Amino acid sequence: METPVTHAAVAANPDTLRRDVSVAKNLFFGEIVEENLFPYPKMRDKDREVLGAMIDALDDFLAPKHADLKHYDREAEQPPEFIQALRDMGLFGLIIPEEFGGLGLSNAAYARVLSQTSAHDSSVSLTIGAHSSIGMKGLLLFGTDAQKAKYLPALASGEMIAAFCLTESGAGSDAASVRTKATRNDDGSWILSGEKIWITNGGIADFYTVFAKTDTPEGKMTAFIVEAKQPGVSHGPHEDKMGIRASSTTTVAFSDVHVAADNVLGDVGKGFKVAMAILNNGRTGLGGGAVGGMKTLIRLACAQAKDRKQFGRPIAEFGLVREKIAQMTIDCFAAESAVWMVAHYIDSGCTDYSVEAAISKVFASEAVQRASYEALQIAGGNGFMREFPYEQVTRDTRILSIFEGTNEILRLYIALSGLKDVGTTLSELKSAVGNIFNDPIKGFGVLSTYVRRKASETTGYRTDKILRELHPTLRKAAATYEKYVVELSKGADTLLRQYGKAIADQQHAQKRIADMAIDLFVGLCVLSRADSLVREAHPEQQSAITIAEVFTRQARRRLMRNVRGMTINEDKAIEALAGSILDKGVVGWDVI
Repeated sequence: METPVTHAAVAANPDTLRRDVSVAKNLFFGEIVEENLFPYPKMRDKDREVLGAMIDALDDFLAPKHADLKHYDREAEQPPEFIQALRDMGLFGLIIPEEFGGLGLSNAAYARVLSQTSAHDSSVSLTIGAHSSIGMKGLLLFGTDAQKAKYLPALASGEMIAAFCLTESGAGSDAASVRTKATRNDDGSWILSGEKIWITNGGIADFYTVFAKTDTPEGKMTAFIVEAKQPGVSHGPHEDKMGIRASSTTTVAFSDVHVAADNVLGDVGKGFKVAMAILNNGRTGLGGGAVGGMKTLIRLACAQAKDRKQFGRPIAEFGLVREKIAQMTIDCFAAESAVWMVAHYIDSGCTDYSVEAAISKVFASEAVQRASYEALQIAGGNGFMREFPYEQVTRDTRILSIFEGTNEILRLYIALSGLKDVGTTLSELKSAVGNIFNDPIKGFGVLSTYVRRKASETTGYRTDKILRELHPTLRKAAATYEKYVVELSKGADTLLRQYGKAIADQQHAQKRIADMAIDLFVGLCVLSRADSLVREAHPEQQSAITIAEVFTRQARRRLMRNVRGMTINEDKAIEALAGSILDKGVVGWDVI
């Protein structure tokens, strides 16, 4: 259980990061962990030096290839010589430590690289990202010294390309229900059989991180390192996809593959933990890619709006077009603020950032999809034509809310993770009441903490305040987050008292809670970043203040709607209508 923090540490040392505390989870307690939000993090000097040259090199390499990249999308394949060029640029060794031949970039710097590649082509980012973010990330996080020494040098050079093999037919979001099976032999080795689907880099990978069912005393799932060259390993043809077509996506099959005991990744039976750690740790790459895509869309939309004339005027002068460009900019700034904050938590050694990572993925993936639709709309008929970039970007971005955890599942994860800790405090409260005379110190301590929190929520007195001195406009924005973090806490408490364990089945309520947490965490990241830009007198400080103000106003309206929706909603009517349509399989009306 997360213990809500107080501001005592903030007042004493405002720059102290609490590595054992989750900002997002504490929002459910009505607490703003200020020291983990302010000041907004900066890139490491070492990374900044490397990135300067790398970003320029990426632009020099990819910009002249835009026609080729479009051709790769049409043909649904990146040719071997292009993959070799990615190897030559060191793009498969971005996060691998220097001692193994990699560049040793931080998560923040890695996300910045994927942001730049995504500004040119999503499939390029996916080939690189599937290798680093998930394909071999388990080796970095859980590998033994011997495993790292054996594989990391080849993975850093791109001699070996990695893929992450988790998804199966019938076991998409339900990762725990995999059917690929590994049976342990007497000598400790394993026999692995099964098939994985939709594996990015599946057709070009040499190194697979594979998850299989292992009904062992230690647990039900285990992660394994499997090489593509091993007998019994094969992959299917390239999948014909809607978007990110040039990247390799195939099935990967394992037929009685012998896996040495030394190739177990992490502990036997703890594969689910390994899988979730990889996905949580790798989400900054996806977020960085979304940000890069948004920046390109904003640039294209601005150029189109200024060049295209209607009624004798550039459409850039029309309010509804300007509204679209402003909103794309707000969403981009907000997504980037959250993604880089999460990268900072990972790089700083925080122990629990899973909810923050899920929030950044949900927000960034949905923001870039909105931006792709709006940029296409600004382009009008041209946006619908294949000779222009908009239709491909729209196709490419659609996958982002599906893979690495669908946004629906992640919303449930966000809600239930926060509610779980709140529920634990309620359980402790019940226990404290029952044993208050047996253990009065502990019992009264739990009660007093709970009573103080409820009193604050009820009266508004001594609710959590952001102590940092802020620009007047940002101070007003901060008050919104201070108010609605209390509403989130009250809502979480009410739902748990109303439903108890049955809250797990109340997905409409969970979505409202999750959306509140998303707005609060992303909004606080925006506030922090705007504050830092003001403090350093950045040339764009006024734009940052405006973005923070508008985002907060929009977030407040959403927060108000979600608070109201906890008691006044159409959930029962929606469920009844869906049930009726599902029973029939078709709509039951027509015009004769």
